[in-house]
Amino acid sequence: MASTPVALRRLMESFAALPGIGRKTAQRLAFHVLDMPGDQAEGFAKAILEAKASIHNCKICQNFTDREICPICDSPDRDRSVICVVEDPKDVMAFERLQEYHGLYHVLHGLISPLDGIGPDSIKIKELLMRLQDGAVKEIIMATNPTIEGEATAMYISKLLKPMGFKVSRLAFGIPIGGELEYADNVTLNRALENRTEL
Repeated sequence: MASTPVALRRLMESFAALPGIGRKTAQRLAFHVLDMPGDQAEGFAKAILEAKASIHNCKICQNFTDREICPICDSPDRDRSVICVVEDPKDVMAFERLQEYHGLYHVLHGLISPLDGIGPDSIKIKELLMRLQDGAVKEIIMATNPTIEGEATAMYISKLLKPMGFKVSRLAFGIPIGGELEYADNVTLNRALENRTEL
């Protein structure tokens, strides 16, 4: 590694710092960047800098946007009586791909995790509560992941909102399509049983 140029080493370390990128993949990506034509590499670097400079949180839903208010919050066609609460902007993209949900979103930018020092004040719960003061919202869908942190966050927000008269629902989780019962863990199987629907 001592024979590796410092700039290349730094590039590999930068890629390795990204989530889901191991040492070998980081090395492959770094070499790929070096093989790019100069204008393509410059465009790649410019895209990163432009995204960093222009993208921020929507002042209403906290989703990523390059405007003051994101296109979803700004759209007159969205159902303003429903807010789907998600962990991060990637989850909004997943729902939007479906083209079945027509309500609004609220992005928490994290989950409550006391072991990691993340409490309710560390994520965008206060901003959610502020949005609910105008009385337009009737239902909040908790769409956090079915992890310990996701469940804890959903329960915490639900306990805040239910006494205020809001309907709080949770995404159904269970056996995936094409999955086999014998391979399902106990929690998934139990959740599938609890969320069964009438045929």
